[in-house]
Amino acid sequence: MKKIFSFLITFCLLLSFKSALLAQENQLNIYTYESFTSEWGPGPSIENEFESFCNCNLNFVSIDSSAGILSRIKLEESNAKGDIALGLDLNLLADAIETGLFAKHKIYPENLNLPFKWNNEYFLPFDYGYFAFIYNQNEVSDAPGSFKELISNQNNLKIIIQDPRTSTPGLGLMLWIKSVYGEEAGKVWEQLKKKIVTVTKSWSESYGLFLNGEADMVLSYTTSPAYHMIAEGNNDYYAANFSEGHYIQVEVAGILKNSENKSLARKFLSFMISEKFQKTIPTGNWMYPIIELNEKLPEEFNKLIIPNKTLLQDSESISKNKKKWINEWLTSMTK
Repeated sequence: MKKIFSFLITFCLLLSFKSALLAQENQLNIYTYESFTSEWGPGPSIENEFESFCNCNLNFVSIDSSAGILSRIKLEESNAKGDIALGLDLNLLADAIETGLFAKHKIYPENLNLPFKWNNEYFLPFDYGYFAFIYNQNEVSDAPGSFKELISNQNNLKIIIQDPRTSTPGLGLMLWIKSVYGEEAGKVWEQLKKKIVTVTKSWSESYGLFLNGEADMVLSYTTSPAYHMIAEGNNDYYAANFSEGHYIQVEVAGILKNSENKSLARKFLSFMISEKFQKTIPTGNWMYPIIELNEKLPEEFNKLIIPNKTLLQDSESISKNKKKWINEWLTSMTK
């Protein structure tokens, strides 16, 4: 009897261990930013779509920002529990690759609808947009049409921006100004700081302050007015169209090298550039999809500004100079 009882215990333990392994093999853990996984973001519908396709469990791990995703991966190193990092952008790619913590994806899409050719073997894009300053036309009657007009002493505009050390839009603004002004960027920041009400850690914090009337303009995206038009029926918000051009943001996803579910992770990346995933982007993440959708974008997107020039810094140059450029920003902001 003791032998039979011992055998049953061992058998149950083996079954439990096998079930745990199967559960682990069928669960995909994705590090991403909080707004992606929120109830109004694209995460919930993407989760439902992919789980019905893969017969698996998709688990989003929410992190406060895109920059925070990379910081967490660096901190965890080989102990990271995630299989995929979703939400880094072009400005963080070289830093991410240099960690040695990402695997090559071996997926070569031909249908990407981007302003440039994509050839990165570690990451795949899932959306894009352009940074811009957003304002309410009822509050700002004469919006600036350039950085020159924004920093001019002829207006009393107050703006809110994000910190480039903690926020990808904040980093994007720093690179935007660097792209336009080069070595004169420090002087521009010295002038621009007179207009800045506050510098926040995250985009959501600064946008909330703007909506509460704390400033005339806020750093966001050219697509932000589409949210107000579609979700709120409010046509009062516009993006200022700058003659110097607008800096592009392309958001990407990559597979962590120590993932034990690389096959499932590659399936997700392939799904990410499919119609089912991409159709959630315009009115879920309020950005542009990176493929040509069968369905047209909502007509409100036709009312958005189209930058006359796309600005972009090379990711390797950013990685090499980012510390110096941030120090330049800090010095200019504290003078």
